[in-house]
Amino acid sequence: MAKYLAQIIVMGVQVVGRAFARALRQEFAASRAAADARGRAGHQPAAASNLSGLSLQEAQQILNVSKLSPEEIQKNYEHLFKVNDKSVGGSFYLQSKVV
Repeated sequence: MAKYLAQIIVMGVQVVGRAFARALRQEFAASRAAADARGRAGHQPAAASNLSGLSLQEAQQILNVSKLSPEEIQKNYEHLFKVNDKSVGGSFYLQSKVV
């Protein structure tokens, strides 16, 4: 009886293991396909978003700039960084988004 019970347990573990491995392979394939699609959409936006986690448009919205002027970007960055400083009651999350 114990022998059959052990065999049933082993078979169950094998079935669950195979199902998990199959699901993992499908997830990797879907992830790879999504990355390829992002790469085909444009190399620069994909590279920028992979490095910073933000698109250029999202970064412009956060810093409230319409054109890419270094002076305006720096001024808005410093202002938002100071306003969101945790020591003055700001939000660390918002400050990290600004960075």
